[in-house]
Amino acid sequence: MTGPTPRIRPYSDADLPRLSRTFAAWIAEAGRCGYDHVGEVPHRIYENLRGRPVQELVQLWEAGGEIVGLAVNLRFGAAFDVFAAPALRGGAAEAEMLRVAYETTAAWMDATGSPEPYVLTDVFDCDTTRIRLLLGLKFSRFRTSDVTVRDLAAPVAEPVTPEGFVLRTARPGDAEQLAQARNSAFDADWTGELYRSAVMNRPGYSAEREIVAESRDGRIAAFTVYWLDARNRVGHLEPVGTHRDFHRRGLARAVMLTAMHRMRAAGMARVTVNYNAENAPARALYAGLGFRREHRTYGFRRPRPDPPSA
Repeated sequence: MTGPTPRIRPYSDADLPRLSRTFAAWIAEAGRCGYDHVGEVPHRIYENLRGRPVQELVQLWEAGGEIVGLAVNLRFGAAFDVFAAPALRGGAAEAEMLRVAYETTAAWMDATGSPEPYVLTDVFDCDTTRIRLLLGLKFSRFRTSDVTVRDLAAPVAEPVTPEGFVLRTARPGDAEQLAQARNSAFDADWTGELYRSAVMNRPGYSAEREIVAESRDGRIAAFTVYWLDARNRVGHLEPVGTHRDFHRRGLARAVMLTAMHRMRAAGMARVTVNYNAENAPARALYAGLGFRREHRTYGFRRPRPDPPSA
C-alpha cells in the first residue's frame, strides 16, 4: 500500500460505529483469516478490559481519513489483539502495530503488577502472514483454540426450557445476577456495578441480545450474548456460560438455540462460536448443536521485556 503513513491515536466510545463498519468491510474484502467476528470488537474492548481505561488501552491507526488498524491491549491482563486493513497486511505498518501493542501491553503489565511472564496474542491457523510476522518478532506458539461454524439454513431445534426456569432477554436490572453468573462460569470477579458501567452502559451492548435462563429463585443460571454482522450475514455467540450450580441441565443449549433462532430471523446465514480446544464439555455442547470446526487459532507468546532500571 502506498500513501500516507498510518498515524496512531487513542480510541473513544464514539469510534465504535465506524470501527464496526470498517471491520465488516475488511472481512467482506479479505475473508475470515486475520479477522474475528465484528461482535468481538466491542466484546474485547469492553467486557475483556473490564472497566480499565479503554482510551489508553485501545489504539487506532488512521491514514487518509480511514481506520487502517486496531489494537486492543491488556486483554485478560496479559494479551493483545491487532487487526490491520487488508492492504497493510504483511508489511512494515502491520509489524509496527504488533510492536506497539506488545510494548504497550508489557508496560501495562508492569504497571499493574501482573505476574504473567509472557505477552500473549492469538492468530488464525490460516493467517500465514501474521504467523510470519510474529515469528519474526520472536513470538512462539503455545496453545490452540477452535473456531466452529454452523449453517443456519439447516434446521434449528426449538429450545427446551427445564422445569423451574424461564428463558428471556436480559434487563438493565440484571447486572448483579449477570456478574455473579460470569464469576461462577469463568472464575472472574465482576461486581454488578462494574458489569453495568463497563459493559451494559457502553456502546455495542444491547440487553435484547443477551439471552438468559433464570431460575425460580431469580438467579441467572446460564447466558449468552449474540452478535450480528449484517454485511457478511454471520452471527456470533460470545460469551456462553453456565453458573456452576446449574450444570448439566441443558441450559446453555437452551440459551444458544434461542439466540440462533433470533439470528436466523435477523437474516444471518451462519453462526460462529470460539472455544479452547481442550474444553471437552464445550466441544460436546457445540457439536451437539451442529457446529463444526472451521479454523483453529494458535496462541503465541513472547517473554516480557525486562522492566526499565530504577
